[in-house]
Amino acid sequence: MGTIFMAQLMGALYGLLAVIFGAFGAHALKRKLTPELLQSFETGVKYQMYHAIVLLVLAFNLNFDRPLDSAIVNCFIFGTLLFSFSIYALCWGAAKGNKPRFLGPVTPIGGLLLVMGWALLLYSFVSNLI
Repeated sequence: MGTIFMAQLMGALYGLLAVIFGAFGAHALKRKLTPELLQSFETGVKYQMYHAIVLLVLAFNLNFDRPLDSAIVNCFIFGTLLFSFSIYALCWGAAKGNKPRFLGPVTPIGGLLLVMGWALLLYSFVSNLI
């Protein structure tokens, strides 16, 4: 699959799921999670929606003629997956009384990928000026 299609597909999917998970968190999980866990869950939803929008904007604005463009999109896709979805799993596990410890290190790896995506995007803009 092409990079533009993947960015469009994943941006739309992440946006759709962010709305669903946001509603699920606001209604169904509000009674099951502590305020701290609910705030963590909402952070996952926010970051997922932010990066869904970024993926869609990139898909319609980048030429995707450089490997750097694909690296940016991949960082955002996999970073969002690891960051937000590990938060969801940790919160849901804690609500069930079972905190999956193996997911603890996954969240910061996802966050690092998101930071790398933003850094590469900045680099792509600055490199055009040099």
